[in-house]
Amino acid sequence: MPNTTVAAISEPARDFLGRGPGKLLIGGQWVEPDEGRTFATLDPATGEEICQVAQATGEDVSRAVAAAQAALDGPLRKLNPAKRSALMNALAELIKANGDELAEFESLDNGKPLAMAKGDVAAAVNHLRYFAGWPTKIEGRTIPVSARDVLAYTLREPVGVCGQIIPWNFPLLMATWKIAPALATGCPVVLKPAEQTPLTALRLGELALEAGVPDGTLNVLTGDGETGAALVDDPGVAKIAFTGSTVVGREIAAKCGRSLKRVTLELGGKSPNIILADADLERAIKGSFQGIYFNSGQACNAGSRLFVAREHFDQVVEGLADYAGRAKVGPGLDPESEFGPLVSAEQFERVKGYIDSGVEEGAEAVAGGSPQSDSGYFVRPTLFTGVDDEMRIAREEIFGPVLVAMPFDDLDEVAARANDTEYGLAAGLWTRDISNAHRLAGMLKAGNVYINTWGGGDPGAPFGGYKASGIGREKGAVNLDAYLETKTVWTQL
Repeated sequence: MPNTTVAAISEPARDFLGRGPGKLLIGGQWVEPDEGRTFATLDPATGEEICQVAQATGEDVSRAVAAAQAALDGPLRKLNPAKRSALMNALAELIKANGDELAEFESLDNGKPLAMAKGDVAAAVNHLRYFAGWPTKIEGRTIPVSARDVLAYTLREPVGVCGQIIPWNFPLLMATWKIAPALATGCPVVLKPAEQTPLTALRLGELALEAGVPDGTLNVLTGDGETGAALVDDPGVAKIAFTGSTVVGREIAAKCGRSLKRVTLELGGKSPNIILADADLERAIKGSFQGIYFNSGQACNAGSRLFVAREHFDQVVEGLADYAGRAKVGPGLDPESEFGPLVSAEQFERVKGYIDSGVEEGAEAVAGGSPQSDSGYFVRPTLFTGVDDEMRIAREEIFGPVLVAMPFDDLDEVAARANDTEYGLAAGLWTRDISNAHRLAGMLKAGNVYINTWGGGDPGAPFGGYKASGIGREKGAVNLDAYLETKTVWTQL
């Protein structure tokens, strides 16, 4: 293997790298890409190649969409709800059984610490199990209409072929977030993982076949932005689910609007995190540190803008800087690492550019600072003070381990400043005062509000954002609506 780190992973993981990544999963078969092209997926801890992965073309997208439609018209239509549940649970059990291997791929391909990757695997299993409970509970209604001798009722039917485009920050978990509601409702999927992190999606495809998921129900196409664009444009796709940047999300929404495709978008954020004067400071400092630096800051709901009651500002900054200074940053497969590298050279340069711009605009980096890229794409937890609300580092999504800390004086002021952003994915606050907690929660324009915690989630709890942070919701019963059509049937008796 070209990559020296590959030798450190388990034999099953190495076996997969030798057999699987260079092909596409279409119609239940592993096939060569139409033009035979491949691209390298890299280890962000070293910048070295892990393996070559198939580059899907527009023709491959057409083949996959046709296979998905054939599955919808054939085996999926005949699959009763109880059997769909059983297949989803079988897939969940296979993910659990192969969890160590999947975690290794996630750590190797994305860079995140292995312990964190194992947590992602466990969350993926729980997500599939939750949605596996839904197929037998998707019901229509009998409607008491005003006309005489008329029976009116509704049916809930799958919307059709679903194109699902997955981000690179939580590759396996986000894939299950997308495929679980689709499978629960009987929709076939064409899954397009991020080009930076394709490995777990490909292994997931193998496990789906092993679980007995009908051919064509889950198709996996690796590729770049052109592959994703072809999937969005394909007339056979009825619904697009995308998680990624707001810039790309706007382009996808415009295309789906013109073609009248269903679309759900889980996009970016610049989430405010507020420490009130009466907060438990030790708990707030520790929670705020994890809220931004978790996954090396590569999370759409990262608490990247910290507002601190002025009387505690210096104490909070000192505590955060101390945590940042002691953080262990290193390769994800190193058991000592608490934070891994950024996912790619492109992301490294993006984050470095923001750090440099913060210094140029007059902010002070009291922890971390401009990184070097001698080996791997590592950025230490960075904390800025002396920040103005209008600075780029305070307004734009950085998607890296960079926190800006700013003091505030009263509740109305901080709510207005917190809401002064195009985003609205998440917000958090730390306080012992239950009245202030719920008052401020109601004032914050965000789809997810965390009180005395950050980033909590559950498969049953909806996740999504206001404003430029997206359209629709992932997770929970509400997510099923994005994959279902409602048909009304009228019968004159």
